[in-house]
Parts: sequence; C-alpha cells; structure tokens
Amino acid sequence: MSRSRPPARRTRRAQPLVLDYLARLRRSVSAVPPAQIAAVAEHLWRVVRSGGQVLIAGNGGSAATASHMALDLSKTTLGHRPPPGTQRVRALALSDPGAVLTAWANDGGYERVYAEQITALARPGDVVVLISVSGNSPNIVAAAHAAREARSSVVALLGRPGGALRVLADVAIVVPSEDYGVVEDLHLIINHIVTQHLRTGIEATARRRDARPHTRAKRRRDARPAL
Repeated sequence: MSRSRPPARRTRRAQPLVLDYLARLRRSVSAVPPAQIAAVAEHLWRVVRSGGQVLIAGNGGSAATASHMALDLSKTTLGHRPPPGTQRVRALALSDPGAVLTAWANDGGYERVYAEQITALARPGDVVVLISVSGNSPNIVAAAHAAREARSSVVALLGRPGGALRVLADVAIVVPSEDYGVVEDLHLIINHIVTQHLRTGIEATARRRDARPHTRAKRRRDARPAL
C-alpha cells in the first residue's frame, strides 16, 4: 500500500526551510509600498490607453518574468472571448525572439542584445519595462539608455538597493530584499496586479464605448444577416 503522506522525518527536514522562505516572502510583500505598485500600474495604463507599446526585458529568471508579463498584458487583459473592437495591449518580451537575441549577441556582444532592439522598435510614448534583481546588468543598463534616447519611458522592477538602473528609471519599484528568489516572486506578483489594473481599464473603456447610442446602432446593423 502506498503512503498518502511523506514520511514525518522528511517533512520535519523541509519544514524549517519552508517556514523561513514564507516568512521572508511575507516581510518583503509587506515592505513594498502599495503606492509604488499603483504608480507603475497607472503609468502602463496611460501608455496603453494612448496606443503605446510595452517592451520588456530581463535576464535569466527575470527573462522568464518578462515573457510571462508580455503574455499577461497582451492576452490576459482581454478576458475571455473579447468582443470586436476591444483595445489590445501591444507587449513584447525582447528575449523571446531567440534568433534576434543571438544575432545581436554574436555580432555586437551580449551587452547590446536589448539596446539594439529598443533602438529599432521603441518610439516616443512607448514604455520599456526592465526587470533586474541587481539593477546593474550591463545589457539592462544599456537598454535603459537606449530607451531614453528613443524618448520612451522606463519602468524598472528591482531588488535592493536598485543599482544603476534605479536612477535611470522614470518609475521604479525596489523590492527591499537581496534574496533573488523572493525578489523574483514579488516581481511576478507586481505583474499580476498591473495586468488586473489594465484589464479593468480595458473593460471599463469597452463598456463606455458600448453605451454610446451610435455604437449600439452600429452593432445592431452589423448583426443583421446579409441578404
């Protein structure tokens, strides 16, 4: 007969580590000012509402968070079965096109893999979200400079103390921890909060649009079968 629970001895070995990690995570969650998260959420909503795009970059685990964020912003913000005309978020994780990333790394060095893409893609009114625990990764710092040259704003998700990227960002959140796991967890939580805020804004915009008399009439005309 198989056991439904792990042996008590193994559980006792793991439990102190589990409790310690959860305690560190709770402390960091409590220490991040909600106003800072709200500022990031509002900044991204202003960019999206005005038609700007969101470019996102990070290294290692932060690259995975960048991919997750691009997916959430471009898809999760729409909800299920969005009606025609629903506003969409143009979001791209710069680490996802592997051919582009490796081409720039091969020809220009890894420090330029994000900066060159930002130079090609970013425009005034766009936002570049840079995710880095240290805030000192050379390619992320170069990306911030490229964003500023393109006149795009910079949002930074960082760990303590923030590094060089902190002073280059227009809006920054510094998770008060140097624990990479905890900081990366918080960055993903922040992503989910921002996604929810943008989804709420997109849904409210759609409701206001559908409430206009001419919009309702147009939708009725569009629904008529073709003769």
